Amino acid sequence: MTLSPLQIGIILLALATAIIHIVLALPTNLIMFYLNGLGYIGLAAALYLPQLAAYRRTIRWTLIGFTAVTIIGWVAFGERSLIAYMDKLIEVALIGLLVVEMRRQ
Repeated sequence: MTLSPLQIGIILLALATAIIHIVLALPTNLIMFYLNGLGYIGLAAALYLPQLAAYRRTIRWTLIGFTAVTIIGWVAFGERSLIAYMDKLIEVALIGLLVVEMRRQ
């Protein structure tokens, strides 16, 4: 399977936010941040696994929802720091790319 530039962008953004969440979890040992990072990795991987191609639409919507819930959680409870704002930009861009990909299919 060959990935398009759009799909590579989705994977890179998902990995970027996953890494940010996991790195932020290290000093605080907050399990929620570890799980969030693993969720991004798992959903991004599942999105393009050939064995799960039949479920791609559902996985895409799940990743959009997961990302939206993460943003809402940050708005309600999150720390206002530069890395947090950068991460939210990454997450909004991720949702944007996922919507673009959905409309192309």
